[in-house]
Amino acid sequence: MNWLLQIFDPATLSAFFTQFQAEMQQPAFWVALGKIMWINILLSGDNALVIAMACRGLPPRQRFWGMILGAGVAVLLRIIFTGIVVTLMGLPFLKLVGGLALLFIAAKLLVPEHEDEGDVDAAAHLWAAVQIVAIADIVMSLDNVIAVAAAANGSIPLLVIGLAISVPLIVAGAALIMALLTRLPALVWAGAGLLGWVAGEVMATDPALQPSLHAFFNGPVGVGLDGVLKSIGMAPQFANGGHGGEVILGLIGIAVVLLVGSVWRKRRLQGAEHSATA
Repeated sequence: MNWLLQIFDPATLSAFFTQFQAEMQQPAFWVALGKIMWINILLSGDNALVIAMACRGLPPRQRFWGMILGAGVAVLLRIIFTGIVVTLMGLPFLKLVGGLALLFIAAKLLVPEHEDEGDVDAAAHLWAAVQIVAIADIVMSLDNVIAVAAAANGSIPLLVIGLAISVPLIVAGAALIMALLTRLPALVWAGAGLLGWVAGEVMATDPALQPSLHAFFNGPVGVGLDGVLKSIGMAPQFANGGHGGEVILGLIGIAVVLLVGSVWRKRRLQGAEHSATA
């Protein structure tokens, strides 16, 4: 609750813009921003569908404003909830839990789903449509919140800018984006792999796990791996506080997501075939 009360505090806003100016000068900021936008686009197709369906019953003049206002409320609420998750991720074991949840979300992204358009009713007037969009976005966006909070890695400017840019982009080009992902399935697989990488990095930086991980790679294993890297002309990454452990867990995350997602997808498709032939 204190976090919510401080959002519009002048000192908080000043600190936000100062942090933003400092972070945007770093290449890592723009890489993370790209991650957030891509993750949000991959995971928000259903949210864009809800917006379109909730506004389909409005008069033509109100339909545009219903989509704009609904998306605006959804962005604001998602920024608030993601900011809360970013704050909580500083506690021990929460990054570990969030990383495991993100692995599940990434694997599920590869599984075909059957959408039921009857789940969302068309609204009869503007504010009813805005309410439907806002409530549906809260209910449906847990995966987005976890993924974006993980990719932001504690940076409030990153998550605010990433969400503010990507959600309106989804609303404006929902049909184009969904068609692109349908025609190029490799983009979905690449996005799932990205989520797996983020999940591995998140778990590696959990306050309860990170000291043990660094202690392990500061020993003979890390020294041996750094020796291998030196032999091929690469800089050491593991011993003496290196980030090689995060890279290893990131690669493991990719492997887990692609393996579990492939098996899950295969079983879902086989189940659909059996249902069709029955």
